[in-house]
Amino acid sequence: MTVRFNSSLEQVPGYQAGMQAQDAREQYQLTDVVKLASNESPAPPHPKVVEVIQKAAADVNRYPDAGAKQLRRALADRYDTEPARVAVGNGSVEIVMAAAAALLQPGAELVYAWPAFSIYPHLAPLTGAREIRVPLDDYDHDLGAMLGEVTSATQLLLVCNPNNPTGTYLDAATIGEFVDAVPDHVTVLLDEAYIEFQAVDDPDTTTDLLADHANLVILRTFSKCYGLSGLRVGYALCSPKFRAAVDAVRQPFAVNAIAQAAATEALRHQDDVADRVEHNIVERVWIEEELSALGLEAPDSQANFSWISLADRDESKVFQGLAERGVIVRAGMPLGGPGHIRVTYGTRAENERFISALSEVL
Repeated sequence: MTVRFNSSLEQVPGYQAGMQAQDAREQYQLTDVVKLASNESPAPPHPKVVEVIQKAAADVNRYPDAGAKQLRRALADRYDTEPARVAVGNGSVEIVMAAAAALLQPGAELVYAWPAFSIYPHLAPLTGAREIRVPLDDYDHDLGAMLGEVTSATQLLLVCNPNNPTGTYLDAATIGEFVDAVPDHVTVLLDEAYIEFQAVDDPDTTTDLLADHANLVILRTFSKCYGLSGLRVGYALCSPKFRAAVDAVRQPFAVNAIAQAAATEALRHQDDVADRVEHNIVERVWIEEELSALGLEAPDSQANFSWISLADRDESKVFQGLAERGVIVRAGMPLGGPGHIRVTYGTRAENERFISALSEVL
């Protein structure tokens, strides 16, 4: 008898990660590859963080703290809140999926913009809920249209800001007005993985909304501006009920011991975060100017990547041509935006190599 799997698996799109540098070297027979596909930091963690990682590695024969108490305490201090209002996860994406498991069921609805973070389409088939995708309005979230889709059955509403893959940003005042208008029975999950890179608001402005909105969850991560993508640590600022709910539906020991130690230490080095953000802004401006000189259009980015329109050019040929020249980016098709590529800002040398390769391909 053939093994029978859950029929909903057929509807799960499957996450397609950016190509790894080693895979590109082998596939294209290259010795030197620049990876600008996964929105990672081009700089390694702070030296003190590396020291903590090395020290923590000596104790990996022991399980980590299941409650991540030290990390949650450090985050609570950072945001002037209580540890009970902080959830941590194996990347912020784990909290997204745990939120879906805790909030959604057959008959429930979730609303999100599209294109946005490519994990969102996994949530409906995994829970039996009904998804409602609201098209972007010229690369931006159409919050009015999203609000118009909210019904008594809506349980979860996701806003990715700055948005991945477009890099566009809605200011904190606009987000505040929107959260005010969303009914209390709807959990608003504000996915702010790239919030530190935007240059419009103080990154902590939206956290002020938490005091008046028990249905608001703010998601952030150590993967981007802290340079810890390989350790997978994300967190949510939320109500105690939300934290308890997501903790109830996922595996124990979700955040490993090295990740907990590294993230806790990384929080102590906000000067390092500021340096990374400054570098990102400089490279963002440079990339945007170079793209304009090539006659390419991209929405103004407030993240650490650009979403580049290829107009009538063949996306697959552009992606292939860049890869053959040792530059790995993300194709737009798997991210919900055919006819685009997404490129992460790297070092200046990496960015120059990307522009040179792109100009050759075009």
